[in-house]
Amino acid sequence: MKPTFRVTKPQRDFLTSPAIFRAFVAGFGAGKTETLAIQAIMDACHGSDALIGVYAPTYDLVRMVAAMRIELKLSELGIRGKWHGQDKAIYTSHPGIGDFIFRTLDEPARIVGFETFSAHLDELDTLKTEHAREAWNKVLGRNRQRIKAPFARINRASVYTTPEGFRFTYDRWVANKTPDYEIIRASTYSNTVLMRDNPDYVRQLRDSYPAQLIDAYIDGQFVNLTSGSVYSSYDRIRCESNETIREGEQLYIGQDFNVGQMASVIMVRRVDGYHAVEELMGVLDTPALIDALHNRYSGHAIRIYPDASGKSRKTVDASRSDLILLKDAGFKVVVDASNPAVRDRIVSVNNGFSQGRLWVNSRACPTLAAALEQQAYATNGEPDKEGGFDHPNDAIGYAVVKEMPVRKPMRRPDTVQQPSRPPDYRPQRVQADDDWML
Repeated sequence: MKPTFRVTKPQRDFLTSPAIFRAFVAGFGAGKTETLAIQAIMDACHGSDALIGVYAPTYDLVRMVAAMRIELKLSELGIRGKWHGQDKAIYTSHPGIGDFIFRTLDEPARIVGFETFSAHLDELDTLKTEHAREAWNKVLGRNRQRIKAPFARINRASVYTTPEGFRFTYDRWVANKTPDYEIIRASTYSNTVLMRDNPDYVRQLRDSYPAQLIDAYIDGQFVNLTSGSVYSSYDRIRCESNETIREGEQLYIGQDFNVGQMASVIMVRRVDGYHAVEELMGVLDTPALIDALHNRYSGHAIRIYPDASGKSRKTVDASRSDLILLKDAGFKVVVDASNPAVRDRIVSVNNGFSQGRLWVNSRACPTLAAALEQQAYATNGEPDKEGGFDHPNDAIGYAVVKEMPVRKPMRRPDTVQQPSRPPDYRPQRVQADDDWML
């Protein structure tokens, strides 16, 4: 049986994706549960012996949301199916259609005693990160059923969720993504039927939720839900770089000093601006940093932009500061008598991202990318330093505020010319999609 479904473009992209592990990350009203039901039924069509696992954080979500939607879709398709309360399953009696088993995620240790052909997890990000990770791993452990259909040999698992900050879905599908994982985002605007029938829906959401939640709950974006993001102009996709270091080229290194937590961001200059292409994190001290830079970047001229506190900080020798050590090592040290104002650094970095003059290779700089996304403002109005995200952000800020200051100082002969904004750069915004037939 090959059922036909009317879907939105993000839903079509999800349903046709060949990835083994997919995440449908969507705003309110974008069709998460509908997508889950359609994909689960499509998987059940592989054969009558297929068992499809459906999971949700609580029993109410299992029975009143996921199970009811699947029952409704089966009925619309003319497929006979009946809920069995004791087994928490929907058994079908239609030739060639498998069954559905439903379980909660509140106690992952109880996900035992059965094998599934495919798995579908609803609202996974409502769980705490480690709880969600444990649940995901337990579900994958049960997702190993082999069925008779010769073309159905891959067991796939999918997540359907509204983003709730930087939790497990972000960690697994964005920060630590591998080729088997794919994320598909769906905006509330993509549901053209909802927009047509309830044109005030988005306005009502904006009136009901704080501003920092709107990107998450309408556009399906990962945002910091506790307070405002410091580097709000950084977007991992829009600001992504594919650049790498070329042989013998000039390197620009932002440097933050911390014993045992040295943070270095290595940048290169291109026509469209500066690209962060590598990072060094957790280096013990300045002598170890010097050794690492010489070993890794031999043959490159290095301009290093350090924390000005290194002028008085002495790692190993009471008579030699960290800045002197860097100069003696042969690096061009670019630093003022004191650090620029924190606000100047933040504004310069945000301005670089927003104007398309600053880029990050997130695969080569995963710590920096995560820090830019997640550092928030503390209750005192200053950037939070308790979450551990400040070191790489400070490092890139020391370089950017010198090379791309918002208020450009009078040019000196040795100043690097500020790169111009690419003429074809345009900020991207999610637009409403037309309906598609799958």
